[in-house]
Amino acid sequence: MSVSSSLGSLKNVLAEAAKRGVTEARARIFGHVLNPAGQRSPHKILRKKLIGDKVAAWYPYDINKDDPLVMARREQERLNKLEMLKRRGKGPPKKGQGKRAKKSGR
Repeated sequence: MSVSSSLGSLKNVLAEAAKRGVTEARARIFGHVLNPAGQRSPHKILRKKLIGDKVAAWYPYDINKDDPLVMARREQERLNKLEMLKRRGKGPPKKGQGKRAKKSGR
């Protein structure tokens, strides 16, 4: 009986080796990644296409960010608004005279 059981185990070993060889060959041919241990792998994420270019192409190019005339006009509008607020007494306080300075009793 020991001879037949050893032959059976030998057949199992050979069958497993053949199966492993076929699996490795298939992975090589079709470009699959072997993971016989079944551990987590980033391959699923890494094989996806990158979507950054697609997302960037969705939004039109904003010329206002590069045009110095537009930026100068915005800055001038900001300064005019700040001047109006100062004339009405609503502008920012001088340095060191904000709410925190008033709380401490200086």
